Amino acid sequence: MLMQLKALADAMYRGHHVLDMFRSRTLFRRIPSRRLATHFLPSNITSCFGRHTEKQRLLNFLLEYNPPALQPAVLPIIGGLGVGKKTLVAHVCGDERVQSQFSSILHLNEGDLLGIAHHHTLLAGKILMVVEFVSDVNEMNWEEFYNSVAQMNDGSKVVTISRLRKSEKLGAVKPMFLNNHSDEELSYLFKTLAFGSANPKDLPRLVQIAEEIAMQMQFIGTLAAANATADALRRDLDVNFWLGRLKMCITLTEKNFLYGQNPKLLLEQGRRIEITSFAFSPTAPLHLIPCTNFSSASKVTMKNLPRVRSRELLLDPSIRPKGEFNLVTWESRLPPYTSFVHFVPNCAQVMPEDTPFLGRKRRGIPS
Repeated sequence: MLMQLKALADAMYRGHHVLDMFRSRTLFRRIPSRRLATHFLPSNITSCFGRHTEKQRLLNFLLEYNPPALQPAVLPIIGGLGVGKKTLVAHVCGDERVQSQFSSILHLNEGDLLGIAHHHTLLAGKILMVVEFVSDVNEMNWEEFYNSVAQMNDGSKVVTISRLRKSEKLGAVKPMFLNNHSDEELSYLFKTLAFGSANPKDLPRLVQIAEEIAMQMQFIGTLAAANATADALRRDLDVNFWLGRLKMCITLTEKNFLYGQNPKLLLEQGRRIEITSFAFSPTAPLHLIPCTNFSSASKVTMKNLPRVRSRELLLDPSIRPKGEFNLVTWESRLPPYTSFVHFVPNCAQVMPEDTPFLGRKRRGIPS
């Protein structure tokens, strides 16, 4: 049933994509450029977008009875950067049925495992523990944690969140893999967000431009990029403004293909991305270094740098600070309020042409 639901949803997004492609090629009437008022779009439109099947599977896992042989029940959720792992879990944990099923819901990281293992007797009732791993799992710490959870109340469960495929071995049930959204899903979401409460039928020229930008999203291709770009466009429904942002996207894609890959893959691999097209009168190439590259010490240093949101930079490239700064590409307005903050070094800094910051050269979920 869940697979049928997934297939039906995929077919729906493909259908929307084909219809939009057809419409954009049959619109020839031009409208004068003008600025129109926009209204705030509900922030929950991106909540678990396109994750109906995964949401239902996670919900089933949390609510179903597990026999003693499967205690403790552990479900690994595995996916790349920014695919929505924590958002999915937070959304399901907010369900009233889940809230009533467990006496406590604990959100932990790897550093909390031994603390739980040594004090598990203080926890009463059915406990749901969500454990996020940002690096390789310490097997000794996990084993001690797992053994202590096995002594808890029957019905306690564990959900692990990780980017690493090897974390699937932690599970007592089949792991859940979250992949990037399909091009059709991303296109549908982007155009819905870009027009907001405006009626696309009243803005045929913008429909054409939106379709072209949506095609570029296949290369830029993250939920954060689609949301940030759409947010900026929605605030200024002017043809020339949208054309300018389309040119930015095209230039960004072309520049990064000089490195042999599209920006989406470079981001997934933790490699620098060329973003000079987003700069105002650049004097040197401008690069973004993905947040996955930095140690805790580096992140402390980054906190002292100026912060600029992608939306703000898209609206007005001249606001870019001089020197190094942090670029915020995603700030969730829903729990767990995830944000992605990337580092942009001094544009005058000389950087080797082919420096991989994480050394990964393979697409998809790391091993």
